[in-house]
Amino acid sequence: MKWILAKYSDCLSNTLSTYSAVTGNNRERVFAERNRLMPAARRAKLTSGKILPQLIRLTIPMMAGMVGMVVFNLVDTFYIGQLGAEQLAAMGYTFPVVMFITSISIGLGMGASAVISNEIGKGSIEKVRHLATNSLLLGLPVVALFALAGLLTIDPLFRLLGADGVTLSYIKQYMEIWYLGVPFVVIPMIGNNIIRATGDMKTPGLIMLSIAVLNCILDPLLIFGIGPFPRMGIAGGAIATLFTRAVGMSLAFTVLVKKEKIIRFVVPKARELIESWKKILFIGIPAGLAKLIIPLSMGMVTRIVSEYGNNAVAGFGVATRLEALAMMLLMALSTVLVPFTGQNIGAGRRDRVLKALKVSYIFSLVWGGIMFVLFLLTGKFMAGLFNESPDIVSTVVVYLNIVSISYGFQGILIVSSAVLNGKRKPIHSAFLSLSRMFVLYVPLAVIGSKLFALKGIFIGASIANFAAGVLSLYIVYRQVVRSQD
Repeated sequence: MKWILAKYSDCLSNTLSTYSAVTGNNRERVFAERNRLMPAARRAKLTSGKILPQLIRLTIPMMAGMVGMVVFNLVDTFYIGQLGAEQLAAMGYTFPVVMFITSISIGLGMGASAVISNEIGKGSIEKVRHLATNSLLLGLPVVALFALAGLLTIDPLFRLLGADGVTLSYIKQYMEIWYLGVPFVVIPMIGNNIIRATGDMKTPGLIMLSIAVLNCILDPLLIFGIGPFPRMGIAGGAIATLFTRAVGMSLAFTVLVKKEKIIRFVVPKARELIESWKKILFIGIPAGLAKLIIPLSMGMVTRIVSEYGNNAVAGFGVATRLEALAMMLLMALSTVLVPFTGQNIGAGRRDRVLKALKVSYIFSLVWGGIMFVLFLLTGKFMAGLFNESPDIVSTVVVYLNIVSISYGFQGILIVSSAVLNGKRKPIHSAFLSLSRMFVLYVPLAVIGSKLFALKGIFIGASIANFAAGVLSLYIVYRQVVRSQD
């Protein structure tokens, strides 16, 4: 019976791709019927139904996971900030490097999500299984490369970023442990994106939220030496991070094997492995490079900020983490849009992608306005939660007052990049990130620093967000709205 239903669903898929007269509500009903008849593992869950409720339903659990990861970083920053300004500055210096490796992982995950969701939209379950398994295998050489390179370059790299003295010693304590946990950053990032490609946003969100809660518990125990635990200072924060991410990796792998059943325990043929990696890396490399642009440019900006002292670096680090909290909902939406776009493009539902874009752009502008008002009213209070130094608090407040006004356009950029990756236009997505950071942000930060000191750096960030948002609208119009491929 299952074989008959599978054959019928394949026949129906082929009919849909050639019979262009099926439109509107009739077309929606046909896609819903195709998904109903398919086995659960083959259903393209995102190709039918009302778009706005669907995006909301998918984004909420994803946002919970995003909140968890932002809280994960904020909790580290909060507790380490209680140790002193030098330790907080050390965390500020590590942020670009941590983001560098995280960005590589996100890029690989986005590549996997895009190609797997596209095959799900076509109903190709065997290709889905091959791609899912080979995506995880791709993470292994990446882990080995970055863990080894990171451990060998701690001193020269962070000196290049402007760290020295006591601050550099704290950085070494943290990063020597953190680099050992690189497998627990890369592998679960890919695994969670594979789960999202199926249309399941709830499970990755719960995994991310769970490890954040665990980190909140472990951080104070290991950093301050509560109960039977020794006081480990900043190194305790790194150990807590390593352990909780290892738990996250175990949970993601269990879901892929037990629930989704899309991991194959067979040795892949070399040709099959290479073909899968080529498909994933076609999107993953540009997406990863686009994500890498952020920490690389942030490293440059951190170097510029360091000219104003460790307190300025500490304040800048706190402000960027608060910014990540503000943008979490838009990041959650963008994560949803990659498999949403992939499944609908694979199923020939370009109309749904365009409607989702319109809704997402409007929401980005509204949310950006809300965050701007919120930071104007509460910026000083939130900065004081991390450290009471007047210089640190002042830096955080100035950053938030200037940069948050541009968050709506930064959201438009984030949404546009996600849709371009889902449509297999990774080069255009990478171009947007490159333009924002290296063509706009870094040069404007240099100019702003010379003209208006520290405040000028933040003015450069705001202008870069506005300009990049406008540019992304133009690129999406050319590559998604007008494109017929």
